[in-house]
Amino acid sequence: MKDLVNKVLDICGVAGSRILEIYDTEFEVETKDDQSPLTQADLASHRVIVDGLRELTPGTPILSEESREIPWAERSQWTEYWLVDPLDGTKEFVKRNGEFTVNVALIRDGWPVLGVVLAPVLGDAYFAAEGLGAFRRSGDEDPEMIRCRFPAHSPVTVAGSRSHAGERLQGFLSRIGTHELVSMGSSLKFCLVADGRADLYVRLGPTSEWDTAAAQAVVEQAGGRVTNTAMQRLRYNAKESLLNPEFLVFGDSERNWAQYLP
Repeated sequence: MKDLVNKVLDICGVAGSRILEIYDTEFEVETKDDQSPLTQADLASHRVIVDGLRELTPGTPILSEESREIPWAERSQWTEYWLVDPLDGTKEFVKRNGEFTVNVALIRDGWPVLGVVLAPVLGDAYFAAEGLGAFRRSGDEDPEMIRCRFPAHSPVTVAGSRSHAGERLQGFLSRIGTHELVSMGSSLKFCLVADGRADLYVRLGPTSEWDTAAAQAVVEQAGGRVTNTAMQRLRYNAKESLLNPEFLVFGDSERNWAQYLP
């Protein structure tokens, strides 16, 4: 697993470099069928990652946000596959605030067992694998092992979205009471929980499986949990739709966070 993680980190590093090359230009933005933005950087990162993973693990299926749709009849037979978001947080990329990531996860029997989350502009990489724990590497520094907060702080620190806040989230936060809200884009919100800078991240809106898998591996190996609103662990490739349920990310598993849901 350690060797595999290091090689995936290298692949993500190359993808991140390609993204940064485009980030520094006057790139064009297209709109996909679901009205989400798409840039040359998404596609360049996709090509780098897919080519790298095919060379690394020939024969292991790859599901990427920017790849063709794969029928459920085919996907349902997979016991192991790579799940990729080549550029998570394209809205943040377009805004040029640096809060976007490259996400690669290895899924086995429906669970994320390895995850790499790279933030190219910020220079941070978060990575984890079963049996290894979770780590953060900042720039050229040596990796540090990270852990979720336990117990949660008082007041609670909540990681929130820069692009997807809404009335239901406000209702949740009002039920929690006094809290500190830390706004962040992309899967970096998971990473704030994983490294103990936040207690909780709540997503009460649509996401896809490639948005969450890599960061879920990091959170879980850091001692935290990623669950649906019934407090059941988020699972992958278990149904035809690739949409996630609404979910909670937290480190303090002794607290019933679902009690604050609208």
